[in-house]
Amino acid sequence: MSKILIIGAGGVGNVVVKKCAQHPDVFTDIHLASRTKSKCDQIAEEVKGLYGVKVSTYAVDADNVPELVQLINSIKPALVLNVALPYQDLTIMDACLEAGVNYMDTANYEPKDTAHFEYSWQWAYQDRFKEKGLMAVLGCGFDPGVTNIFCAYAQKHLYDSIETIDILDCNAGDHGHPFATNFNPEINIREVTQVVRHWKNGQWVETPAILDDKCIHFPFDYPEAGVKESYLLYHEEMESLVKHIKGLKQIRFWMTFSQNYITHLKVLENVGMTRIDEVEYNGVKIIPLQFLKALLPDPGTLGTNYTGKAVIGCIFDGEKDGKRFKKYIYNVCDHAECYREVQAQAVSYTTGVPAMIGAMMMLKGIWTGAGVYNVEQLDPDVFMDELNKCGLPWQVVDFNGELPA
Repeated sequence: MSKILIIGAGGVGNVVVKKCAQHPDVFTDIHLASRTKSKCDQIAEEVKGLYGVKVSTYAVDADNVPELVQLINSIKPALVLNVALPYQDLTIMDACLEAGVNYMDTANYEPKDTAHFEYSWQWAYQDRFKEKGLMAVLGCGFDPGVTNIFCAYAQKHLYDSIETIDILDCNAGDHGHPFATNFNPEINIREVTQVVRHWKNGQWVETPAILDDKCIHFPFDYPEAGVKESYLLYHEEMESLVKHIKGLKQIRFWMTFSQNYITHLKVLENVGMTRIDEVEYNGVKIIPLQFLKALLPDPGTLGTNYTGKAVIGCIFDGEKDGKRFKKYIYNVCDHAECYREVQAQAVSYTTGVPAMIGAMMMLKGIWTGAGVYNVEQLDPDVFMDELNKCGLPWQVVDFNGELPA
């Protein structure tokens, strides 16, 4: 049916390619590119053995627009799916515009020299994509991605207006390492060491970062995972949801962290290993966080012995036909089951599967339009059905528990 170019061969790229290969009626021609072609070749070899599907592989520098354009023009895909680093979102978008191809990613742009991420850089592409008749879909992973879809579904089917949303992300898994991050260490550590923001009554409210003793956290009883300490954190999907969910007065994002993780990260920050500015060592300039990344386990290798569950969902408080009530929509994902299926841990799986489904929505013409879109602007129904079919089943239950005020 369609040809797709996937850029990025890390843990998420591995999942995306394998899930695409499970749907040969949609993804009839799969192409995979990365800076390191050997990573692509390894995934392609596994896909051939598992599914008998051929994946074409390429080396490409995703920071180089002319090189990207040349690759895209040689392949002529219907869609470019970007699962590379967030630093590379804009160059890949530029290349898609020049080559005249639709675009999708899983995380918003972040400049390399500043630990700061927001959608403004990508939203600025709205007119350029619209004028070319091209579609760009942003943040189609799990959070952002499925959490936005849950919000769109709740707005469409459960509520007339939604007053508060709490997004809760729990990884209750055990990978056996003293300290490791579940996705790119550089991106992960930059994200969790930032000052926290949440939306309340029409403005962003700042609170201390999770490593600060004054940070906001509370114990939450997660389905199948149990009680885990959950920390208030800034996350990108809130920025778009405040624009698109009617009547929203408050939105917060919570993520679980073990005390072991917090302690390790505090020590690393205290000794300067989380710095993103250059330092000189033995006459060579290095960035401490990039050096730390080289020392930590590759997230793509964590799945082998990973056990436990990841639980991600949204709690809504709103009104329907004059009645006020709370609902909880969530997914439970098992690390070991993910590894058995696609040789990946649940964090990569929960990002890669929605990326594949979003690509399916675009290639089937279910999601169409010209311009730049966040996923909650698009119809959630078929996407929600595909989550159930593709390994991320969801539940909707009444919520009667307590959340911080």
